[in-house]
Amino acid sequence: MRRDYRAGATKRAVMRRYNVGYATVSKAVGSAWPEPRKVMPARRTRLDPFKLAVDAMLRADLDAPRKQRHTVTRIFHRLLDEYGAEGISYPMVRRYVKERRPQIRAAAGLGVDEAFVPQSHPPGMEAEVDFGDVKVRLGGELVTCYLFAFRLSFSGRSVHRVFASGGQEAFFEGHVHALRTLGGVPRGKVRYDNLKAAVAQVLGFTRHRVETARWTAFKSHYGLESFYCRPGLAGAHEKGGVEGQIGWYRRNHFVPVPEVASLTELNALVEQWDAGDDARRIGARPHTVGEAFALERELLAPLPEEEFETGLQLRPRVDRYGQVSVRMNRYSVPVRLVGRRVQVVLHASHLVVYDNGVEVARHERLTGKLRTRLELDHYLEALIRKPGALPGATALEQARAAGRFTPLHDAWWDAARAAHGEREGTRALIDVLLLGRAIGHEHLVTGLAAALRVGALTADAVALEARKAAQADDEAAEPAVDAAQAANVTFLAQWRLSHLPPDTRPLPSVAAYDQLLRRRAGGARREGESG
Repeated sequence: MRRDYRAGATKRAVMRRYNVGYATVSKAVGSAWPEPRKVMPARRTRLDPFKLAVDAMLRADLDAPRKQRHTVTRIFHRLLDEYGAEGISYPMVRRYVKERRPQIRAAAGLGVDEAFVPQSHPPGMEAEVDFGDVKVRLGGELVTCYLFAFRLSFSGRSVHRVFASGGQEAFFEGHVHALRTLGGVPRGKVRYDNLKAAVAQVLGFTRHRVETARWTAFKSHYGLESFYCRPGLAGAHEKGGVEGQIGWYRRNHFVPVPEVASLTELNALVEQWDAGDDARRIGARPHTVGEAFALERELLAPLPEEEFETGLQLRPRVDRYGQVSVRMNRYSVPVRLVGRRVQVVLHASHLVVYDNGVEVARHERLTGKLRTRLELDHYLEALIRKPGALPGATALEQARAAGRFTPLHDAWWDAARAAHGEREGTRALIDVLLLGRAIGHEHLVTGLAAALRVGALTADAVALEARKAAQADDEAAEPAVDAAQAANVTFLAQWRLSHLPPDTRPLPSVAAYDQLLRRRAGGARREGESG
């Protein structure tokens, strides 16, 4: 309209062309900026008579304890109970409180809770560490596991590991795995929470901490420098990179809930996910995670030659049930150790039991508390004396659940009891189970099947058939050598024979011994004649 008017058209012509009123044309010709829209007065609501009461509650919260301040729900119920505000609704109160609370805080001089200052991180210098819980369907059971994350601040390269617990042994093993994967150690500070695996005591409101003895030794071994954030949520932003990384990782890789048979299988998937993260770009950074890490890798400090023993060493006593108690769970050991103290090295995912420096048992670590893991092999020496205890043994039940005691074992056991009686048939089965210490499980099951087919219900027959199966597998596993390859092979015995001097001696003969045969035959005839 303004352009047409400047070209010589009259206002009346512009009105007819654009079908607008005279006032609109006059405003368009008079200024290039349109007039601001008229602000309509706020519509009155049923909450208006009670807004002063809501403001009073919000002002009272300024001096109230942090955990005893008004929530929207509490304000809504007070308005109903104390002020008779029957016509109001909860969304109406929520909108008003959301608008007025920051205004009241600003008027009181409190303003923004806290301001954040952007930080820059030199390559190879800083890292962040944290734990986060994740749900995993492990062996068909939904359990809570702990996701360890070690994140380099410059590149954002992260290494993750899932553990059954968040204890000190998992904390150490996560570090060892991360540093080995990254190929070096950050030269600057590594930021941590005040977790019990590292901090024994927080000293007042300062940054000083009393660290645990093993954590101090671990830091000294790898050359780590720790920096501890403020306790609670107030210090979460001080390592916000790894806090956000765990949330992103959980949403992208643990949704839906993964179903695995073991933590080993899950951690293999985690390593694949970590490797695929190199192509990701964080925010508006100019480089991907992998490109930035390629620059940072060369600036990390080298790893020490020797690894740190991450397992926690314990000295429990074996009870009369052949079990040791570790972290409120029980594990079996050979019954010959009943009453003795053994050494247990507790790792994040498994534990190893030693007797005088010799390994006697190894178990996968149990999740939860008050659980039991038993190995049937540990009780065989006691069962050979008490065969009647085998049918109801807890170790037998767990062996069936784990697939170590198969239906073939049960079928052979039933046949042996039918042939030899309950006691002797069970003892025969125990003898077969003892064979498992020298013969592989698969070959032993094959031997049981073969012995059962022919009705051989003794441990010796099972051992013979199992060794046949093992020998057949060994022969099948030997690599075949074709004729062309065999022609090029020179055996040591053949090489030695080819280099010996020729033997010119005559071949041996046994003709001289024939006369002995004739004399014996003649003597026999004379005896016959005299008879």
